[in-house]
Amino acid sequence: MIVPASADRAGRPLRVGLDVGGTKIDAVAVDPAGTILARLRRPTGWGEDAVVDSIVSTVAALAEESGLPLSAVGSAGIGIPGLVDAETGRVLHAVNLGVESLDLAARAEQALGVPFRVENDVKAAALGAAVLSDVAGSMAYLNLGTGVAAGIVIDGRIWRGARGTAGEVGHLSVDPRGRLCGCGQRGCVETFCGGGALAKAWGRPGALPVKDIVEAADAGDPHALALQADLFFGAAAAVRVLVLSADVETVVIGGGLTALGGRLADGIRAALHAGAQASPFLKSLRLDERIELLPAGSPAAAFGAALVGASISEKEIVPHG
Repeated sequence: MIVPASADRAGRPLRVGLDVGGTKIDAVAVDPAGTILARLRRPTGWGEDAVVDSIVSTVAALAEESGLPLSAVGSAGIGIPGLVDAETGRVLHAVNLGVESLDLAARAEQALGVPFRVENDVKAAALGAAVLSDVAGSMAYLNLGTGVAAGIVIDGRIWRGARGTAGEVGHLSVDPRGRLCGCGQRGCVETFCGGGALAKAWGRPGALPVKDIVEAADAGDPHALALQADLFFGAAAAVRVLVLSADVETVVIGGGLTALGGRLADGIRAALHAGAQASPFLKSLRLDERIELLPAGSPAAAFGAALVGASISEKEIVPHG
């Protein structure tokens, strides 16, 4: 059943969050206390109409999965790649979804009669990671996936900066003689620790290239050892920049590369420790003690989107504890 746009939203207990990726939507239903009641994954459509349709059908399916009617959904938030105007809910240049310009919040709300808010996927994940990791104060979220991106949360608020790019470290060049990046620079952080860049540099077929690199490094493959060192170097550089520029207390690491588990965390910590040996200043910051790893498969992005959807415009404060 589709709820008419004029329906009274008072008393609806479900907050829905959707992390919309290039191939799948990860969605959660959250109660007012912040408990995840249901979670599901569904394919993402290609093109503007298909993206809207897949979001609408996912919200309906999630309500059913929760054992509640669609009319129980009080708000919905969407985390999505691309350029996002969080105030209008418009998405631009989400190329992996076939979206050039889409008034996503307005179209989804018209279809379901539920208020929608839209946020950049990494910023939504940062908000979710702050709550799921029980981090108060200041925190940066570093997403290590196909690409590298980051978001900053301070006292429960997404910190955007002057033009919405606060914390975006993936295209900061740390080696001007390094590999060419898709942005046109050389030696960007992403060329060292982005899954796509590592897979390209590895150049061998495989479903999980970064995992293959780590396993080959264990077997002593010189090329794999060099790429594994790049991974840890790049991620450590991102952590260092986030702490030095924003003085965040904690850097929470998420994204697909967290599937490496302790191997990733230990490697980044070792790189941070080694990089600080010649600098009493860096030693004093104890960077290797300020990182945390989200569990692989964490619902942080979808959970953060649910928080975004439930928030009031310009008031992205979320509870801790």
